[in-house]
Amino acid sequence: MLTGHDYWSEAVATVPLGRTYWLGSTSARTPRLALRWLHARARDIADQLDPPAARPVRHWIHDDQEHERALRHLANGQLYAFTAIEDDTRYVLTARPIHGAYAQRHMP
Repeated sequence: MLTGHDYWSEAVATVPLGRTYWLGSTSARTPRLALRWLHARARDIADQLDPPAARPVRHWIHDDQEHERALRHLANGQLYAFTAIEDDTRYVLTARPIHGAYAQRHMP
């Protein structure tokens, strides 16, 4: 049970044939902390990608306008997602609000 945490952040990788690999998750008290975790995971992912695939990930990490848009989405109760692609692999980073009883029933 996550008391006092209002946001859930997660990173997964999806490869051909629909296999999905969990890369990590965390709960956070604020939208800003949820995005900070996504940025840290994105840096880890970018470090492992070929330079052409890493470029958009690094750009996203430093894109202040996108960061503000993500904060607005989360503050308005909406899911925020960023997807990076290298070859046939998709890396999906998400943050979403969690609420009371809903959170208790739906946390992985």
